[in-house]
Amino acid sequence: MKDILNKILARRGLKLEDLDKEEKKTFDQWDKTLSKDELTLEDIKEFCKAQCSVIENKWKSYDMDQNKKAEMISYHVVYKTLLAVIESPKVEREGLERNLNQLLNT
Repeated sequence: MKDILNKILARRGLKLEDLDKEEKKTFDQWDKTLSKDELTLEDIKEFCKAQCSVIENKWKSYDMDQNKKAEMISYHVVYKTLLAVIESPKVEREGLERNLNQLLNT
């Protein structure tokens, strides 16, 4: 799969060495994800968390154009929503367990 990612870079006139630290991290994450035969839910969670981290780090950059920062909001919302959907059964279960334990203690 790295071949596909390298072709994409080449089409854009880039080489792996041209990527900054965050871009390289994303490339490596994509390569790792694409190299697996089957994705797990945990893989998807980690990918979404990594993408959120990349976006948040780019927002901290002072030299980034404000319009570009604004464009990234929708991507960030999508990744955060996916994480919330994936983790919601766990959160609901924990809430229900707390409520049931409170009933036992009263």
